[in-house]
Amino acid sequence: MVSFDDLLEEAGAFGHFQKRIFCVLCLLSMPFAAVYVGIVFQGFTPNHWCRLSGGAAAAEVMEEKMQECGWSLEEALRKSVPLVNVSGDVQPSSCLQYQVDWNSTTLGCDPTDVDLRGAPVSRCKDGWSYGYKGRSSFVTEFHLVCEDAWFVDLFQSTINVGFLAGSFAFGYFADRFGRKISFLVSNILNAVSGLALALAPNYVSVLVFRTIFGFGTKGGWMIAYVFMTEIVGVKHRKTVGILFQMFFSVGLLILPLIAYFITDWRWLQVALSAPYVLFLAYYWLVPESPRWLISQNRLSKAAEITTAIADENKRKITKSFEALTCDEGDSSSASLLDLFRTPKMRKHTLILMFNWFTSAVVYQGLVMRVGITGGNIYLDFFISSLVEFPAAFLILFTIERVGRRLPFATANFAAGASCFITAFIPDSLLWLKTAVACVGRLGITMAFEMLVFVNIELYPTTVRNLGVSVCSTLCDIGGIIAPFLLYRLAAVWLELPLIIFGLLAFIAGAVVLMLPETRGVRLPETIHDVEFPQRIIPRSVENHQTRTLIKTDLTVNKETTSV
Repeated sequence: MVSFDDLLEEAGAFGHFQKRIFCVLCLLSMPFAAVYVGIVFQGFTPNHWCRLSGGAAAAEVMEEKMQECGWSLEEALRKSVPLVNVSGDVQPSSCLQYQVDWNSTTLGCDPTDVDLRGAPVSRCKDGWSYGYKGRSSFVTEFHLVCEDAWFVDLFQSTINVGFLAGSFAFGYFADRFGRKISFLVSNILNAVSGLALALAPNYVSVLVFRTIFGFGTKGGWMIAYVFMTEIVGVKHRKTVGILFQMFFSVGLLILPLIAYFITDWRWLQVALSAPYVLFLAYYWLVPESPRWLISQNRLSKAAEITTAIADENKRKITKSFEALTCDEGDSSSASLLDLFRTPKMRKHTLILMFNWFTSAVVYQGLVMRVGITGGNIYLDFFISSLVEFPAAFLILFTIERVGRRLPFATANFAAGASCFITAFIPDSLLWLKTAVACVGRLGITMAFEMLVFVNIELYPTTVRNLGVSVCSTLCDIGGIIAPFLLYRLAAVWLELPLIIFGLLAFIAGAVVLMLPETRGVRLPETIHDVEFPQRIIPRSVENHQTRTLIKTDLTVNKETTSV
C-alpha cells in the first residue's frame, strides 16, 4: 500500500513547486499581523483634557494668555485643569474640569492671581481637546475616553471573537468543501468587510465589521497554514510552519512604517484591507490540496495535481495511485470527551489550554502596551517587533538538539521574569526598561510558536485536529480578555498589567515541565499510544542492534550445529 507521503517524496518533498507556494502564501501572514494588532495605531489614545467652558471664545482667551505669559501647554493645563494622581504622578486630569466661566474669569501670569483649588469640579461637559496632532484614531473621532474608554477594549475583543468563530467555521468549511474554495470565500469576506469597516458611520458598525473582518482573516490564515503543511514532506513541516509564522513578524515591522505615513485610521484600514483584494488571484495560482482530494476519494484529480508537482520539481512518480491509501487516520468517531478520557490525555489538554490562553494574553498585552507607554510609538513598536525574529531561529536550533519541553518552559520563564523586572525599573532608565521588555517579547513569541507543534505532537491521530481546535480556542478567549486586562489595570497603575502577565507566564512555564518530552517519540496513533509512548530508535542504534541480533543468531546456529 502507498501513502501520499510516499508519493510526495517521489514528486519532491520541498522542491520548486513547494517553494513557490510557500513564498506566495507567506504574503498572507503579513497583513494578518496588522489586523491582529492594528489597534495600537488605529485606536491610539492621545493626551486629552476637557474643553474649557465658554466654547471657542474661552479657548481663544487661553491661547492668548499662553502667548502673553509664555506658558507651555503643560503649564497652562496645570493652571486651568484639576490635578489628579495618576500612577503616583500628579498630572492634569483628563476627565475633570473646574466649573468656571472662563470668559468672565481673569487669569494672570502670576500663579497666585487665581486659586482654583477650591472651585467645584465636574465631568467634561463640552467635549475634549487632544494634545497629539497629526494622527486621527477612532478614539478621537468617537471621543472614546474617560467613562467611554472601555469601548476601545471592544475593538480588540471583537476581532478575537471573529477569530474564534472563524477558526471553527472555516475549519469545517475547508474539510467539507475544500481548501481552495474556502480560501477564496475568506478573501472575498476580508476585502468586503475590511473596506466596509473603513466607511463605518458609527462605532457600533465599526465593531460589527471588525468582528466579520476577524472571522475571515483568521479562517484564511489557518487554511494557508494547513495547506502548506499538507504539500511538503514530513521532515519539512516544522520548518515551514515556523517560517510561516516568522512572516507574521515581518508584517509587524512593516505596520509602523505604513502607520507613520497614513495617519488617518480610516485610510490605514483601507491599506490593511487592500492586500486581500489582491489575494483573490490566489484562486488561479494555488491548486487544491491533494491530501484533501484523496480524503474525498477524488483520486484522479489528486493524481493530476501531484503529477504537476512532480513535473515542476523535475521529478518522476513511479508508484501507482491505484494502491493509494489515506494515512490520516479515522477521526469520524472522535469525541470531545476523548481529550479528557485518560489521565495523560486529561493532563495534556488542561496544560495546553492554559498555555494557549496565557500566550495570547501575554503576547497581545505586551504588543498593545507599546501604545500606552508614552514613548515614540513608531520606533518602540518597530524595535519590539524586531526582537521576534530570533525566536524562530532559536526554536529551529534547539528543538532537535535540546528537545521541546525545556526550551518551551524556559521561554515562558524568560517572559515572566522580564515582565516582573520591567514593572519595577524606573522610567529614568528607559533604555534598560525597553531592553528587558524586549526579552519578554522574545520569550513569549518563542513560547507561542512552539505551542503550535507541541500541541500537534501530543495528540493521537484520531483526535489530533479536534485537540488542536479545542485547545487553540483558549487563544482567542485570551485575546478577548487581554485588552480589558491591559487598559483597565493600566488605568490603576501603568505597570500592574505586567505583574499579571508575569504571573501567568511563570505558571505556564511550570506546568509545561509536567508535559512529556516529544523529541524522538513517534507521533501517537491512538489514545493508548499517548499513555504508553514509543520512542523512535535512531538509525545508527537500529543498525547496531540488527548486527548484534544477526551475530547472536549465527552463534546460536553454530553451537546447535556442533551439538
